[in-house]
Amino acid sequence: MTTARVTVLTNPASGHGSAPHAAERAITQLNRRGVDVVAIAGRDSAHARQLVEGALERGMDALVVVGGDGIISLALQVLAQTDIPLGLIPAGTGNDHAREFGIPTKNPEAAADVIVDGVVDDVDLGRISGADGTVRWFGTVMAAGFDSLVTDRTNRMTWPHGRMRYNLAMVAEISKLRLLPFRLSFDGGPDIETPLTLAAFGNTKSYGGGMKICPDADPRDGLLDATMVASASRTRLIRLFPTVFKGTHVDLDEVSTRRARTISVDSPGINAYADGEFVCPLPVEVSAVPKALKILRKA
Repeated sequence: MTTARVTVLTNPASGHGSAPHAAERAITQLNRRGVDVVAIAGRDSAHARQLVEGALERGMDALVVVGGDGIISLALQVLAQTDIPLGLIPAGTGNDHAREFGIPTKNPEAAADVIVDGVVDDVDLGRISGADGTVRWFGTVMAAGFDSLVTDRTNRMTWPHGRMRYNLAMVAEISKLRLLPFRLSFDGGPDIETPLTLAAFGNTKSYGGGMKICPDADPRDGLLDATMVASASRTRLIRLFPTVFKGTHVDLDEVSTRRARTISVDSPGINAYADGEFVCPLPVEVSAVPKALKILRKA
């Protein structure tokens, strides 16, 4: 495709404040490559979305997002099922979208070159429909259970900052580890009631900065991969954790997997998170929508 005019959306808070510098480097490279750039940065997520929607109305060849998976999530809500491609300049802590599509994560100039020289790939998105009326698109993984309890606790904490806050929240939740009652249904089949530690539903392989929770997920197959962990043993869960970075956890006895186009998920008192962002309380219906996004990747 010809990329002559792009809108660049930056999340100033991404990467502990490093995103504006990454944006500056990427925009300089895009200008050097002859691309006309309109730069936007919202005061908050609502303002950012308003700016993206306005840019979409004015027209562009691509929307380029500088930041992490959270700001990408915002862009997906606008770009899903449109003809405008998404370009990525990774500048977050996780960068799981960029990792999936082979975008350089430490070199904004190289990522900008993908915007100019890359190809448009039609990929699936996940869509969450909540019982409370919420509808949310996601690109990577929807998580529920232990993962979401840890994130709930992290969001309630005011100290410390950064990754350590998440680590402390995880330790606190491990101390209270318990099996949670889940009710699942795959592709309209019968309800399955089962106790689980966590359940993750992947359009792509990884979340949390490279944890391959759904190692066989393919964002082009029109299906979601479900990974379900059932263990009330703190020791077993701690031993399982490192294997997730290799994707070998799926071979363990306490882990089961399924694949489906649409999955109903419920567990009382549990929230759904997707692309690392709060979505809504369960129950939800989560589904794969084929070719819902156009994304720029390496040729």
